[in-house]
Amino acid sequence: MAGKLQGTVSKATESGDMLTDITVDQLADVPRDERTAVSCSGHQTIGIYPPDHSEPEMTFLAILDDACLRLTIVGDSARIMLGLSEGDEVTVEWQ
Repeated sequence: MAGKLQGTVSKATESGDMLTDITVDQLADVPRDERTAVSCSGHQTIGIYPPDHSEPEMTFLAILDDACLRLTIVGDSARIMLGLSEGDEVTVEWQ
């Protein structure tokens, strides 16, 4: 079943990751693979990854940690590299 969930960036971490107000519970039934796209401020990533992923440097990822969905650039700052900021809309869509 297709679905859509919207939230916002709630906080930037010191490393430049962007924490969202989308919780683990809200994503409980959302596929983690290529059926899911996460978008923020014109940037999109496919899939939702665990914190212990092995994706290469400079990859834009959505990571589901213990509390919420986090947007990151592996090895860099999503805030600086993509210009993301608190209050930006985040959309999760899946097939």
